[in-house]
Amino acid sequence: MHVIASSQAAALIQATGGRLYGWPHRGRCSGGVTVLRTASRPPHGMAFRPLATDGFELHVPAGLARLPEELHLEVQRFPRRVEAYWNGCAWVV
Repeated sequence: MHVIASSQAAALIQATGGRLYGWPHRGRCSGGVTVLRTASRPPHGMAFRPLATDGFELHVPAGLARLPEELHLEVQRFPRRVEAYWNGCAWVV
């Protein structure tokens, strides 16, 4: 998987501990669309595995069967957080 992080996203990840956890989340009200969530700490009850990246630690769910070819990381302004895009999309297909 090729990780493409904007300089702002990389700086925010470093400022919040140098780790980013990312996982797919299936919404209940949006027709079952699966989106990506991110956090600087792992959510309770989920196991993660590290992936090699430059500049920070990226962790994905241990049981994730399929990784994207590319993972894009950008900064969302309000609230300020890292947003992840799977192969350039806001949802997982």
